[in-house]
Amino acid sequence: MAFLNKFALALNRLLMAIGCGLMVLMIFLTCANILLRTVWVPIQGTYELMGYFGAVLTAFALGYAQIHRGHISVDLLVLGFSPTIRRILEGINALICMVFFGLVAWRIARYGTTLRNTGEVTETLLIVYYPFIYAVALGCASLSLIFLTDLLRSFFPTKEEKR
Repeated sequence: MAFLNKFALALNRLLMAIGCGLMVLMIFLTCANILLRTVWVPIQGTYELMGYFGAVLTAFALGYAQIHRGHISVDLLVLGFSPTIRRILEGINALICMVFFGLVAWRIARYGTTLRNTGEVTETLLIVYYPFIYAVALGCASLSLIFLTDLLRSFFPTKEEKR
């Protein structure tokens, strides 16, 4: 389980670093587009690239946010239960979320394969966009992996978590 935790953490840190790089690229692209729009002509395809980069950035940040519990959760009802019941409920939640995002990753990857096989390209820049679809699937798969580690942690808590 320690190896799985380390692998999931390393993978999500890498994806988050890539996402941060995409954010910086999006900032520069937006600023350059605004500057060039006022001086000369805007950069072609900025709207397309911002959409695809934003989707990948969001997907890559999902697992990292789950590791740091950055997602919204309402636990008002759950706080009244005993620690054992809370761990069981967290395990059930992790199982449901793991299966859901695993299925989402699988279906998105299948859609990416369909786009690759048909040769779909973007409208303005004419670049293939199945790599962006695969990247979103990877982000969902990494979130599913984090939920797997959460599930295992709920059934096999460490000594610090038992307290």
